[in-house]
Amino acid sequence: MNLKFYLLVRIILVGLFCLLSTSAYVLYQADQQAKQAAQTMLTSISKQLAMQLQRIDAGYAVAANFPDFHLWQETHPAAGVCLRFNSTAKAISHSVCRDVKWSAQSWPEPFAAAYLWLFNPGLEINSPIIFKNQQQGSISLTLSVEQQLAQAWQSLRTLLTLSILTILAVCLLVYLVIKQALRPAAIIVTGLQKMQAGHLTVRLPDFDILEWRQTATAINDLVSSQQQLLTERQQLSHKLITVQDAERRYLARELHDELGQCLAAISALAASITQTAKQECPVLVDEAENISQINAHMLQSVRDLLVQLRPAEIDELGLEASLQSLISEWNKRTCIVFSLNMTGDCTQLAEPLPMTLFRIIQESLTNISKHSTASKAQVELIIKPEWLALTIADNGCIAELPFVPTAGMGLLGIRERVTALGGQFTLQKNATGGLTIDVKLPHI
Repeated sequence: MNLKFYLLVRIILVGLFCLLSTSAYVLYQADQQAKQAAQTMLTSISKQLAMQLQRIDAGYAVAANFPDFHLWQETHPAAGVCLRFNSTAKAISHSVCRDVKWSAQSWPEPFAAAYLWLFNPGLEINSPIIFKNQQQGSISLTLSVEQQLAQAWQSLRTLLTLSILTILAVCLLVYLVIKQALRPAAIIVTGLQKMQAGHLTVRLPDFDILEWRQTATAINDLVSSQQQLLTERQQLSHKLITVQDAERRYLARELHDELGQCLAAISALAASITQTAKQECPVLVDEAENISQINAHMLQSVRDLLVQLRPAEIDELGLEASLQSLISEWNKRTCIVFSLNMTGDCTQLAEPLPMTLFRIIQESLTNISKHSTASKAQVELIIKPEWLALTIADNGCIAELPFVPTAGMGLLGIRERVTALGGQFTLQKNATGGLTIDVKLPHI
């Protein structure tokens, strides 16, 4: 869930809880006020009746008019109240009610049911009438249930209106404040996504809020450290590749100059021995020819080894001719049809780019030949003034990406070479179901 909505939901729940608590308190207070008002009214009426008895006893009033509720009706205009006087000496009862008609829609039925269940309104309260230390009777007062419901609903409705408006206003303000406060989170997530994609030069800005500023600073420090480590790793890998190519060049030269010359001399000597043996000692002809065959096999192995170490065509003929020769050899070796498409000038490439491209293509063709079911494979090299792009695609069938790690160093070696030169290396499944290798390298 979105953090803004998560916090808003929590605020709304807290607001509703507070609203319910306040509503319960307001209803309780309304019930207590109604009972207190009834008790005050009953006390006042009791005093009025006692004064009427004093006037009757003094001869200023007629006993037949007792009890007289006209004074109460004039001084207490409240509606929804019933009074009843019960005489002690005579079995007489006088009652008066000031009722009011309420519409059935004045309050909701669920509210009425809840209020009746919680507070039990409409109870009768009694007070004795004492005159000359004798009880002359009792006065009872009953509040109308409708009157109490109306007063309670009026108080609650006012509270609900104000509370709902307050909660809505608070939620709106909180949402705007939280949205503004969480804006750095979106910036941080976007920056992290760019960093994950390999753009380690991206830095998060300084935010006004302390916590966000500390988070951005920690992330920037971490990325700077990772960038430094990656740069050092690339420099080390580049140096190792350079040293490796130098060693291979040295070994290739030594093998060509020393072992190659020796094997050529052995081949010439074996041919001379064969000619001499045919004339003077035919028995040695077979052994001399065997020596020639073994020597020829050794020469071919040395040539293959020299190609693996450092193809002479790269130094002598250039990258384009070397790649044409490599493609031609693979077309002769396998049933897979390899094709090469080059755009741009290869002669502008500085070391170690030519050898790196050759090694990448050589390793990729080897992998296609060994591990794929492809019948066609295409190598495309595009050379631009600032960068170069290499794409190798086949029409085989790969099960899934990424590949399960193996003991081989093919793809790992390619990735290391590309990373060491500050390039990008990606693998993806193409439309034909085969594998596409994309390499992008900057000029050195």
